[in-house]
Amino acid sequence: MSGRTDVNVLARWLREMLALVHRAPGRGELIPPAVKPAKPAGRYDAMVQSMKERHGISVRRWRNSTTGCAWQTTYADGTVRRWIESPYPKGPMSAAVFLHEVGHHAIGFNRYKPRCLEEYMAWQWALGAMNELGIVITPRVRLRVEHALRYAVAKAKRRGMRQVPMELVKYVG
Repeated sequence: MSGRTDVNVLARWLREMLALVHRAPGRGELIPPAVKPAKPAGRYDAMVQSMKERHGISVRRWRNSTTGCAWQTTYADGTVRRWIESPYPKGPMSAAVFLHEVGHHAIGFNRYKPRCLEEYMAWQWALGAMNELGIVITPRVRLRVEHALRYAVAKAKRRGMRQVPMELVKYVG
């Protein structure tokens, strides 16, 4: 008997066993898969709720990646709706990205020029919030901030920024 045949026999046996386990006793019908339980209350849930309420933010969607986006929509009647997309905070990195996006709303859009300075201020706000909330700022988070700011400065220079703000000089590559 070849190794391949052994794998096929084992796979067939496993399928049969799983089929028996998933059948309702006496009826021969499959039991529906269990409903996924609600997400257990994590240590970041209170932070998320607090930030959403304090800054009047709506989450358009929770991202699976560690990227984010913040914007606001002004309607004809003058109503302003604040939006973010970010990963749901589960650890220091996703919390930093979430707080960075909240930081854009906290400091205000178009308050700092050029745009790379606004990015810097949003990151500073996020790191300050992490300190206040007792969330550890890991070396990976610091590296993420540095990479993000180096990218923002390089992008601004490509687009014609002539003078780099003093806060961002150390991020010029």
